Amino acid sequence: MTTPEQRTPRVLLVEDEHIVASALSRGLRVCGAEVIGPAATVEKALALIESTPTIDGALVDINLRGIQAYAVVDSLIAKQVPTVLATGYETSVVPNRYRSLVVLQKPFDPADAMTALGLS
Repeated sequence: MTTPEQRTPRVLLVEDEHIVASALSRGLRVCGAEVIGPAATVEKALALIESTPTIDGALVDINLRGIQAYAVVDSLIAKQVPTVLATGYETSVVPNRYRSLVVLQKPFDPADAMTALGLS
């Protein structure tokens, strides 16, 4: 029997590029996480946030096929879920109101995401 401290951390992955999502999912699992998703759209991500009782952290690509994912980030912040932003662009594209969040520029090591989420 595992204690709550030994529970596998659950990480929501929001990523629209299939190959990137597969690689990150695999890497997060290697780091000991249970991956929720991946979600490729804002709508799917919001649905997962609402339907998943426990999310210990989230890794969110801020650009999902040209749609900004800040509604997802706002929902996670409202639920006090530690969140790391991912981008293939310069980190300067992130609005000032999200500057307190860690922003990882692609490509990055999933272990760095787990560390930034406080889950490693």
